[in-house]
Amino acid sequence: MRYSRFFAPTLRDDPADAEVISHKLLLRAGFIRRVTSGVYDFLPLGLRVLRKIEGIVREEMARAGAQELLLPMVQPSELWKKSGRWEKYGSELLRFKDRHAHESCLGPTHEEVICDLVSRELRSYKQLPMNLYQIQSKFRDEVRPRFGLMRGREFVMKDAYSFHADEASLQEEYDNMFTTYQRIFTRLGLKFRAVEADTGSIGGNQSHEFHVLAESGEDLIAYCSHCDYAANVEKGISTRDIPSFADASLNEVETPGMTAVEDVAKHLQINADQLVKTLIYQVTGGDFDGRMIAACIHGDDVLQEIKLARALGANEVELATDDALEAINSIKGFVGPQGLNCKILMDESLRNAVGMVAGSNKSDMHVTGLSISRDVEHAEFIDLREVRLDDGCAHCSEGHIKHARGIEVGQVFALGQQYTKPLEVLFQDHNGKRATATMGCYGIGVSRLVAAVIEQCNDDNGMIWPLSLAPFQVVIITMGKSETAMNASEKLYQNISEQGIEVLWDDRKERPGVKFKDAELMGLPIHVVIGDRGLDADAIEIRQRAGSKQEVPLNAVIENIRNILVGAN
Repeated sequence: MRYSRFFAPTLRDDPADAEVISHKLLLRAGFIRRVTSGVYDFLPLGLRVLRKIEGIVREEMARAGAQELLLPMVQPSELWKKSGRWEKYGSELLRFKDRHAHESCLGPTHEEVICDLVSRELRSYKQLPMNLYQIQSKFRDEVRPRFGLMRGREFVMKDAYSFHADEASLQEEYDNMFTTYQRIFTRLGLKFRAVEADTGSIGGNQSHEFHVLAESGEDLIAYCSHCDYAANVEKGISTRDIPSFADASLNEVETPGMTAVEDVAKHLQINADQLVKTLIYQVTGGDFDGRMIAACIHGDDVLQEIKLARALGANEVELATDDALEAINSIKGFVGPQGLNCKILMDESLRNAVGMVAGSNKSDMHVTGLSISRDVEHAEFIDLREVRLDDGCAHCSEGHIKHARGIEVGQVFALGQQYTKPLEVLFQDHNGKRATATMGCYGIGVSRLVAAVIEQCNDDNGMIWPLSLAPFQVVIITMGKSETAMNASEKLYQNISEQGIEVLWDDRKERPGVKFKDAELMGLPIHVVIGDRGLDADAIEIRQRAGSKQEVPLNAVIENIRNILVGAN
């Protein structure tokens, strides 16, 4: 491709609305352009990278035995109502009506549609297992799109769905996809980590996320310093030193205006871990829909709301309003677990706690000497706390919890019969009886990977694409405007192209500095510099982006390029 005919509008300055490095560079280098909030055009450079990522995904999915199809983006409401997700999915689901007043949505995912398809075609256990996948645009109406391709509303996703006769077969395919994902992200040249994850709005009973490690990542990952344990903090478990306090009788103490843990601890001259922090939540969805519940943790811990919602089978939980507290016999800032008129959930670390301090449910008062087993009736104990840095590992006795930030680029789910049962994906088993298939699903954020690679592969001058993903493997930079240099460049450009090597020839009438800056900004791996001086000395400069450079005879340029390409593989 000749640069003079190529659509790659670059920018010299960082766009004002771009916060992370990938968003800045994708805009500056002419890979994408914003259409509206969370929606982007892929320009030729960006599309070339996107297609290369898709190519690697397709190769590995084929290797894993999956078959590609394409499902519609528009999905009828009937299927979502049948699965129970039409209301449950929430405001991220973009619903609309057509001219016939028929309700539909733009697909954020395709569990319902694939189940509908398979339910109409599946007859016998002999057709199982099967794994069907697609690479397609999705739409989720994010409340706050940001970071460019990392959190957009419209995005490209690879979503696969497997169907099985039993749980053993599902587990086998889950493991197969887990290994396939490891191969995909390794081929993309990424530093990544697989972690245990919450199943979220997709559901199921087992899930792992794949995170690209980067400081710009929105997710916090907890991992063990000694063993292989790793999890998203929404799912992570750990051990902590549980403080032991002397048992005592329950007494009220004055704490005027002291609603913060730190203030109460300072006033009573105790550590924050001796306090019971009681939070009241309003529940939406599930068996406790519309009700309030109390959740209790140590004063120095943070409550993980995702764990609380999952424990309640709720769609979401939200801190209760001040007025609502009166209905459960409490008051803002001084809530304690004793005597509350609602369900009470406590973190496991409080199970045998005595000698604790808590709110009294009276204004400007706390209680001391709280014994959970004595003073709090009907409490249930579950894991509610968020794992903390340097906590003990719950899976081994030697490690401690460390933190890292990650960009989620893939997730695998063992769904069981969550969708196949309501959507009636049935088959005749080997005994001739009707049975319900079990199911897994496996997603990769293809367009998000474009940004994730840049977050790991960049420097002060721009992107640094791996050879396998670069929009062009080689760029020829012609120095000056002499006819000799232009003719030599054009001939080399044609010879390289004939070798099947992707090459961009910068034939523009621009200053050399501009050409070098654009080549580095775009992250093109191999730069071939041709000018009168190099031609006169028969010494053509070959530079590797953020790497070494060498001078070779003109007739040896293609051989050296081949050697670089072979060495990278």
